Amino acid sequence: MRKYDLMNALLKALEPGDPDRELALCLDTGRLPRHIAVIMDGNGRWARQRNLPRVAGHKAGVEPVRATVETCAQLGIAHLTLYAFSVENWKRPRSEVDTLWRLLRIYLRRERRNLMRNGVRLRTIGRIDALPAAARRELLDVVDATSGNTGLQVNLAINYGGRTEVADAVNALIEEARARGELGKVSVTEEDISNHLYTAGLPDPDLLIRTSGEMRISNFLLWQIAYAELYVTPTLWPDFTRGDLLRALVEYQRRDRRFGGLSAPARPLDEPDESLIAALGVRSQ
Repeated sequence: MRKYDLMNALLKALEPGDPDRELALCLDTGRLPRHIAVIMDGNGRWARQRNLPRVAGHKAGVEPVRATVETCAQLGIAHLTLYAFSVENWKRPRSEVDTLWRLLRIYLRRERRNLMRNGVRLRTIGRIDALPAAARRELLDVVDATSGNTGLQVNLAINYGGRTEVADAVNALIEEARARGELGKVSVTEEDISNHLYTAGLPDPDLLIRTSGEMRISNFLLWQIAYAELYVTPTLWPDFTRGDLLRALVEYQRRDRRFGGLSAPARPLDEPDESLIAALGVRSQ
């Protein structure tokens, strides 16, 4: 389905006069990011502000996941990567971690039908072998069930760490070289590392969204976000809406992405910049 048709699907879901509809109409469907990554932060603070237990914030964070996945599917975004559980999150209280796994299983059961209806393909990145057996089993079951879908691909980063990912990639390269008997002369390129990351075969994120206002990337996709546009919103994740996502996309399309280059042709090195010379009070020869 063309992106134009997908945008129509989103617009049909929005009533005239809805602020989200006005935001959607501001988007250029030809300049949408191929890959959006999201650091879903602020569940604990959301709960604390309401004098609720932290788990209440995690439960409230399920609806924004649903809205974000659905909106990205309607817009024709190719890839969405959600930071669900980091390798550092095991340090949290056991009761909170156990609740997170229960919520994952509930989400998978409830959303399976919606994922299929929207043509969403689910996959995971991270060390999922360390997950509790029941959560891992249900997760892989949904991954398998949606594997034939051809729409949005949602990558759940679970038991994930950016440094861990790079270390795993390098170790895989070392093992391959050892198997070939070439360990003593192995040479690794950037392409080699990219091809051994959990995200091998995916385009790097164009846009990284972080909620809760924190100005850090928290060990997320360290290799892949080298040239991603960063968008930080003070909105806590449980309060993140379709409108917040659309505002992030509008801001993304205002950016001039140069990938280390220049947005306009550079002045030849042998051509003097007369304005700079004048400002410095130097006479050109």
